Amino acid sequence: MIPRIHKQGSSTRGLLNYLYGKGTRDEHVDPHLVASFDYLMAPDPGRDPSATKEDLQRLLDQPLHLLDEDQRPDQHVWHCSVRAAATDRVLSDEEWGDIARRIVAATGIDSGGADDAGCRWAAVRHADDHIHIIATLVREDGRPDHHRSGQRAQAEARLIEADYDLHRVTLGDGTAAKRPTSAERHKAERQGRERTAREKLREAVRGASAGAASTDEFFDRLAADGLLIRKRIAPSGDLLGYKLALPDDRNKDDEPVFYAGSTLAPDLSLPRLRERWSLRTAAGSEGEPAPVQPALPPVTHPAFARRRAAAASWQALLIIDHGDDGTAAAQIAAAGEVLDALSGTSAAHTRAELRQAAFVFERASRSRVRAVRGHDRALRQAAHDLVQSGPALGRGEDGAATAMLIDMAFFLAVTAANWHARRHHGQQAASAERAAKHLRAAYQAAAEHPMAALRERGQRLSPRRLQRQAELLHRVLPELSDRVQAEPGWPALATTLAEVQQAGHDSAALLAEATRRRELDTASSISDVLVWRLRRSAHLPAAPESRQGAPARDNRRTPPATLTAPSAATAVSDLSRRR
Repeated sequence: MIPRIHKQGSSTRGLLNYLYGKGTRDEHVDPHLVASFDYLMAPDPGRDPSATKEDLQRLLDQPLHLLDEDQRPDQHVWHCSVRAAATDRVLSDEEWGDIARRIVAATGIDSGGADDAGCRWAAVRHADDHIHIIATLVREDGRPDHHRSGQRAQAEARLIEADYDLHRVTLGDGTAAKRPTSAERHKAERQGRERTAREKLREAVRGASAGAASTDEFFDRLAADGLLIRKRIAPSGDLLGYKLALPDDRNKDDEPVFYAGSTLAPDLSLPRLRERWSLRTAAGSEGEPAPVQPALPPVTHPAFARRRAAAASWQALLIIDHGDDGTAAAQIAAAGEVLDALSGTSAAHTRAELRQAAFVFERASRSRVRAVRGHDRALRQAAHDLVQSGPALGRGEDGAATAMLIDMAFFLAVTAANWHARRHHGQQAASAERAAKHLRAAYQAAAEHPMAALRERGQRLSPRRLQRQAELLHRVLPELSDRVQAEPGWPALATTLAEVQQAGHDSAALLAEATRRRELDTASSISDVLVWRLRRSAHLPAAPESRQGAPARDNRRTPPATLTAPSAATAVSDLSRRR
């Protein structure tokens, strides 16, 4: 249940006209009173033919007219809407009336005591799922104490949810992006848009800022997306901020509707974006400089960028587990950039789920924990590489490397959800969990063809070689070996283990390393997870090679990205020294 305190107004009649009117889209049905400060005496213009809106206005505003004109507040109309969740049952008028009385009592509008001269108020219902409460902010004995009424209403709503067995809304911490207004939502519906202009601009800014290195690169990306840009320049010539608009989002005067970056999300203001792009990052808690990262070779094609991003994601998993809170928060924020970049450069059959994963993970990228920049450079570089390498094919090495990265991104989202949950960041944990579900769906689409090819190759292994891999699996993973061998992906894992050995690696050691993560049991297919981790750590092509030795469907050779990325062990060791 979501109570929302609207901006105070000056016209009681104006608000009553809206509440008892047809609505902007004829959506108001049977407007009527469900509660008021004096329910038996208050006129109901909705169901009483003899009552008018003027009658209700005069009753509500009567205390206002007892004051001298110079004592009357300019903005005396208090307005609160209370909306149930879409999954909640339809509440009766009596239940909504009780909810209204609890909200006005909790917010200081009217405590409901017999001897209390509270504000005059009325609750109007014109839909199944919500009510509106209107009140005059003048008491017969003075002004009400409605300080922080929004927070007080939210606290009471949590109690109401429990008492009425309604959907429990996860508590926030004040770091969420601003929700679209009802006017913005209705406008999007009229125009047939899936998302509001605010949400589309937020998504565009996050995509443009993913891995960007400068303001010039950021604004060039926004301009390439066709957005209208308005920069705020100081008299000195310094850039202070920016606003954006969709070309076809216009107001009643046919002018573009601009949104400042800071109003799209707290971390999309120009100063916060510049903090990411600065070559000198914020120092740690003891004033230490950020770690120096070795220079990386240039990215040559999308598959290489995806392998490097998978390596950086593995490193981030370990840092989130072993680093301090500020460092972990930076990794999670940078993970959002990787998802933004991945969703914008992947093939069509995975794009929708990846886009939704990035969209919902946005909430998980911010919390009250201040991100300490520096150790997130590997992930941010990975996001930059994904964008710079361009769109990936849905087949061959590109497609297989995409599946490898999505698999790792899934576990990164699960790790972020667990990290937030341990710190009681309810909204962020829930968002990361939703992102993980979308990533799982995207993985299934991306992995279908490369895993089928690997399974086919594994099925051609001789019984003796297959038995050898089964014995290795049982030796390293005795508690999971039976489950893994029963999975459809077991032949793909068997042939991958054989390729690891042929490449001269210690397959037992790499398999043990690949199973260290505790989130392994959350995977729908353990064999799939181990395939991608082994192929990444052993520098094997993501796509199976043909019998002639060339990569299937793609003749580009992917360099061993994990050799060029900073090692996870080094990063964790550095963090241990800092702590």
